[in-house]
Amino acid sequence: MITELLHELGQLISLRSLKARIFLIILLAGVIPCVFMRYGILDNYEERTVEVRIATVQNQLRVVGNHLISNNYLNNTQPDELSYTASRDVIDAELETISNLYEGRVLIVDSSLRVVMDTYGISEGKTMISEEVIRCFRGENTSYYDREHGYIEMTVPIVDTSLPPEEGNTNTSGTIVGVMLTSISNEAIIDTMEVLNRRAVILQNLMFVCVVAVALLMAILVSRPLNKVTSAINDVQAGHTDERISVPGYSETAHIVEAFNQLLKRMKVLDDSRQEFVANVSHELKTPMTSIKVLADSLLAQGDAPAELYKEFMEDIVSEIDRENQIITDLLALVKMDKKVQELNIASVNINDLTELILKRLRPIARKKDVEVVFESMRSVTAEVDEVKMTLIMTNLVENAIKYNKEHGWVKVELDADHQYFTFSVSDSGLGIPEESLGHIYERFYRVDKSHSRDIGGTGLGLAITKSAVLMHRGSITVTSIEDEGSCFTVKIPLTYISQ
Repeated sequence: MITELLHELGQLISLRSLKARIFLIILLAGVIPCVFMRYGILDNYEERTVEVRIATVQNQLRVVGNHLISNNYLNNTQPDELSYTASRDVIDAELETISNLYEGRVLIVDSSLRVVMDTYGISEGKTMISEEVIRCFRGENTSYYDREHGYIEMTVPIVDTSLPPEEGNTNTSGTIVGVMLTSISNEAIIDTMEVLNRRAVILQNLMFVCVVAVALLMAILVSRPLNKVTSAINDVQAGHTDERISVPGYSETAHIVEAFNQLLKRMKVLDDSRQEFVANVSHELKTPMTSIKVLADSLLAQGDAPAELYKEFMEDIVSEIDRENQIITDLLALVKMDKKVQELNIASVNINDLTELILKRLRPIARKKDVEVVFESMRSVTAEVDEVKMTLIMTNLVENAIKYNKEHGWVKVELDADHQYFTFSVSDSGLGIPEESLGHIYERFYRVDKSHSRDIGGTGLGLAITKSAVLMHRGSITVTSIEDEGSCFTVKIPLTYISQ
């Protein structure tokens, strides 16, 4: 258990691991919102608390301001000195209460910018020239929060509603006869925020641990099907099994498993094809050698055989050697075509002239079987091809059409082109191909009628070589055939060669 956990943690260290990336994404998706939420809540709380504190203090100061106006606190014009002194003491007590309650300082400034009252008692009688005070006399209420130095400063106008508002003043309820400049401490707010921050940090750490656990769990759960797929593939690679793998899980892993199973199926087909190919090659090469040995043994067994018999046997031996040589030549050609690095010698070739030249070479073979060869060209065609391999394609198709034809039959060669491709088709009146054999004719050494093919002299490699050459030109080859009526092979190749 500990070893497995250490292995999981080791994988998480590498960011190349899908598990590590899933873990990191979930971790960031969980932690970042928590951090932003923490600071967002604290900032919102601080902002809201400051606004409430300012509004509360301003309302209390407006009440005091009304008392100042009703008691002529600023102009000291009451006839009853005793009554005025009593009223002033009451107002001073209210201001002191506000100052003590909010751990602050209140200054009352009259219209001549003289400090009438200071709860600290150090600025009374002095002139207060302050931007905030002047703006307040113009009807603008101001407030300022200085978190760094720990105070909130605000101004509240003292409005005499019995007097008309002055011209240019934004306050329309009366004349501003004084200003209360107040600064209060934010220490209580900071203390509360510190408590909230400590609790938020504890909660954030708990959430961080939970997010880490969830991220680790999700990373393991998400990657587990992939690990199963990897383990199953490793079993196949090690040779422990060659069966289809099945890993239930997500649709993505199902797609990977299905793709691997298809690849495994393809590999089995290729392996079976390789084994069959080796067996066919061994058989095809062994057959002429067996015939040669039989002929040679027969000659050796007849010590006084006539010269005519020797000549006949030697002709048969030469024929078998030629057949062996043809098989080896075709095998070498096929091997060369199978190489992915095989390069084509691309050149601009007149396909009409090339076709005429090939038919000229093959017509003598056709005349021996009394087969008529007809060439029909729809237009002049020039294409970028490998002339040697193009010759191989055309020769194999036309030669097959002649060899596997009936006596007094015909072969028709057609050449056509559009703006992208040229088409070379060979149709005949020959033996045709059974429907069940059409899917196998391009396989190496495959013969529809093996005994008849050997009589004709085929190796079973011609169509495999032809298809490889067509594919090298980025072309395609198709066939239609009716048994005992004939076949039609159609090759379609781009006019302009496009390399990979």
